[in-house]
Amino acid sequence: MKVADEILKKYNWPTRTTSDKTDLVDIEKEIGFDLPDDYKDFLLRHGGHETQIGEEYIKLWDKDDLLSLNQDYKIFENLSGTIGIGDNGAGEFIGIEKLVDGGLRIVLTPFIDLQKQYHIEVGQTFTDFLLRLDKGEIF
Repeated sequence: MKVADEILKKYNWPTRTTSDKTDLVDIEKEIGFDLPDDYKDFLLRHGGHETQIGEEYIKLWDKDDLLSLNQDYKIFENLSGTIGIGDNGAGEFIGIEKLVDGGLRIVLTPFIDLQKQYHIEVGQTFTDFLLRLDKGEIF
């Protein structure tokens, strides 16, 4: 079992039970970069859900809601190279940012001021993000 799956199981994260409406290729085409493999695995196996992991409350958005929520929150419009994947219920979204060197990282950013200068790295990978949460790191 993968580390991310172990953490999600520990916190009773639901597995996907409905058929897919959104293809990952469509999401990647919209954002202009490939999603990380560990996050793609999450999207294919798990649905959207919200819970406390470690010290933090998080909500990760369902695959079928990703594009519409990013458009509604104007993330795509204001932050090229960033896709929102969830939020913390406290006015900040969790996102994946494509870096200038082509690398990716998981970030936390305020909804109210959508500028890259406010990105705070909360994981070098999606799995690292979950590990940090599980260890009780506070962002």
